[in-house]
Parts: sequence; structure tokens; C-alpha cells
Amino acid sequence: MKSLFLIAVVAVAVSGCATTKSWSATGGSRADATVRLSYTYGPFEQPRASEQQALNLAATRCAAWGYKGAEAFGGAEQKCTAPGGMGGCNQFEVTKEFQCTGTGSGNPNAGQN
Repeated sequence: MKSLFLIAVVAVAVSGCATTKSWSATGGSRADATVRLSYTYGPFEQPRASEQQALNLAATRCAAWGYKGAEAFGGAEQKCTAPGGMGGCNQFEVTKEFQCTGTGSGNPNAGQN
């Protein structure tokens, strides 16, 4: 009975835990009207990130540059940022790029009183 409990505990630990991740701005270019968002996670995490939160954050960044909104370029890119031993990875980074939409102005507050 004791070994069955131990096997169950190990199985749960190895399967990973679902964790909610928040996107953060990690780059972009006002001149190119692009915003790059990312989050990181560990090897035993099952990350869940809100696409709506990413779009809202990108749109807010674009609005600060005078654009009307943002659209995702496509899928997200995942890469290992902290290689581990024996070919594993200790940390992954997921990055997604957004294109600012609408006409950008030199003054983000143009037209506001």
C-alpha cells in the first residue's frame, strides 16, 4: 500500500501542474509598429496564458504610440532559455509578436483634449 501511494505521488509530481502565466512586454519597435510579448515557465509546469490578456497588453502598448489597436502576427515561438543537464531544459520562454494597427501618429495624444 505504501509503494502504491509513493507511485501516485511521483506520477502527480512528474505530470506537472497547470500554472497561469501573464504576458509581459519584452520588446518591439515603434518605427516598425510591432510589440513582442513573452512569458517563461519551468520544465514541470503546464503553462496557460490568456490570448485576450496578450491582445489587450499589445493594444495598450500600440495605443501609447498613437495606433488604434493590435493584431497577432500568428503563433507563438517557444525556446529553451536555460538548458539543463542531459539535453533537458530548465526554463522555456514563449514569445508572440503583434502588429500595431491603424495610423500611428508622432504624438500619441494627438486629437485629445
